[in-house]
Amino acid sequence: MSALTGRPVIVLKEGTRRSRGGEARRTNITAATIVAQTLKTTLGPRGMDKMVIDSLGDVTVTNDGATILDEIDVQNPAAKLMVEVAKTQDDEVGDGTTSVVVLAAELLKKASDLLDQNIHPNIISDGYKKAAKKAIEVLNKNAIKVGPKEREKLLRQVASTAMRSKVIGHAKDLFAKIAVEAVDRVAEKKDGKTVVDIDNIQIQKKEGKSLADTELVRGIIIDKEVVHAGMPKGIEKCKIALLNYPLEVKKTEMDAVIRIKKAEQMKAFLEQETDMLRQMVNKIRKSGANVVFCQKGMDDIAQHFLTKAGILTVRRVKKSDIEKLARATGGKIVTNLDDLKKKDLGYADSAEERSVGKDKMVFVEGCKNPKSVSILIKAGIERAVDEAERAIHDALCTVADVLEDNRVVAGAGAIEAEMAKEVRDYAESVSGKEQLAIMEFANALEIIPVTIAENAGLDPVETMVELRPAHDKGKRHMGVNIDGGLIDAWKAGIIEPLLVKGQFIKSAVDASTMILRIDDIIAASAKGAPAGPPGAAGGR
Repeated sequence: MSALTGRPVIVLKEGTRRSRGGEARRTNITAATIVAQTLKTTLGPRGMDKMVIDSLGDVTVTNDGATILDEIDVQNPAAKLMVEVAKTQDDEVGDGTTSVVVLAAELLKKASDLLDQNIHPNIISDGYKKAAKKAIEVLNKNAIKVGPKEREKLLRQVASTAMRSKVIGHAKDLFAKIAVEAVDRVAEKKDGKTVVDIDNIQIQKKEGKSLADTELVRGIIIDKEVVHAGMPKGIEKCKIALLNYPLEVKKTEMDAVIRIKKAEQMKAFLEQETDMLRQMVNKIRKSGANVVFCQKGMDDIAQHFLTKAGILTVRRVKKSDIEKLARATGGKIVTNLDDLKKKDLGYADSAEERSVGKDKMVFVEGCKNPKSVSILIKAGIERAVDEAERAIHDALCTVADVLEDNRVVAGAGAIEAEMAKEVRDYAESVSGKEQLAIMEFANALEIIPVTIAENAGLDPVETMVELRPAHDKGKRHMGVNIDGGLIDAWKAGIIEPLLVKGQFIKSAVDASTMILRIDDIIAASAKGAPAGPPGAAGGR
C-alpha cells in the first residue's frame, strides 16, 4: 500500500539511530579497545596506577582492573560487555581482571584485520572457539600438581605473584604468609573436595603504623567498643553468648495508655521494667556466659546488671560479624533468651578491647579450630590501606583457587607464550579460512608478555624475538624478566593458579565472539532528547 501511495512506513520511533554491518562492528571494536587501553598500562609488576575521581570528588588510586572498571561510568553497550567480563572473572576466580580485558580487546583487534579481508564474523568466531579449546588443552598439559612437600612454598609464591603489581613494597612476603594461613583456616572438605569461602575471612582496615604491622587474628575483630565503662576490658577463657535478641523492654505493637493515680503505682511500674531486665541478665548468667555479643539494642539498666555480673558486652554487632563469630568460636546464635543453654556458648582463649588508631575494637582470639578468621590491615594513609585490602583480596582468591583445583602454571607471560606456540602449530592442521582466525588467536595471546615488557620499559619486539625461540626449543617456563631479557618463571617463583588462566581464556573468547556477531545497533532516544551515536566510555 505504501508503494502505491508513496508514503513512508515508520517502524522505529522518531529519534532512533541505527548502524549496521561494518559500521556497527567498527563502533563496538573501537569501544572495547578504548576500555582495554585504559587498563593496559596497569598490567604486570611494573604496571602504573590510575586515579579515578567520582562525581562526589572521592579519589581512588589503584591498578586493580576490577576496581577501575567498577569506578568509571561506561556508556557504550559494547564497552559495558567488557566491564561485565572483568566482573565475571573477578567473581569466579578473583584475579586476572586486567588480563582478560586486554586479551578480549586484542582478539577483537585481530578480528578487525580479518574482517577487512572479507572473512565472515562467524568463521572468525568458530576459529577462535577451536583455538580456545586447544589453548585449554595446552594449559592442562603444562599444569603442575601441588604436592604435599612443596605445598606451603608454592602457595606463598602464588600469593606473592598475585600481589607483584600492588603497592605493598616490603610487606609482600608478610601478606603472602597471612593469606596462606587465613585460607588454610577456613578451607573445608565437602564430598572429597576442598571448598573455600573467602567471605569467612574478615578484613578490617585501620589507619596507623605501617603495612608491616598487618596481622592475622585467629578469631574475629569486632569494630565496636565495650558498651559500659565499668565492664571488664578483657576476659580470659571466654564463654561467649551470641544473641539476636534485644536486651530491652519490648514496646507494645499498638498504642496503649496506662493510668497511674498513685506514686506507688509509678514505682511498681518502673520496678517491673527493671525486674524484667534483671531476669534477662540472670538467664545469661545461668548459662555460664562471661562475654556477650548482641546484634540488637541494649537498655541502660541491662548494661548496669551486666556490669555488676562482670560480663564483657558488645551491642549492635553486624549480622555478618555475628555469623563469623559463630563459625570461629563454635557458638550458636540464639534468638530467644529462654533457649540459651551452656551448650550454645562459643569458646575463645580471650576477648579484649584494644585501641587501634583513634578507635577501639574488641579482639576475640584463641578460638579452637576457627572456621572464620580476621585480617587487620594497617597503613599510614587511607589510600594505602585501601590498596592493601585489594592486594590481600587477590592473594586470598588465588590461594583459594589452588586449594580447590591443586594445579598451577608458570607466570611472567610464560604460559601465554607456550599456548601461542602450540596453537600456532595447531593452526597448520586446520584447513580453510578458520586457520587464519586460529593463527590470529595465537598472536593475540602474546599480548600478555608484550604488555608486561612494555610496562617494564623494555622493547617488546626484542622480548618476543627472544621469547619465541626459547619456547620453540622446549623451554616452556621462560617468561619476561622485567629487568631485561628472559627468566625461568618457575625457578623464580612466579606462579599462577590454573583456574585463573583457564577462566581468562574462556571469558575473553566469550566476550570477543559476542561482540563480533553484532551487526546491527539500534539506539532508541530518551524521551525529549534525540538519540546520539553510542559513545565509547566516560569517566565519572
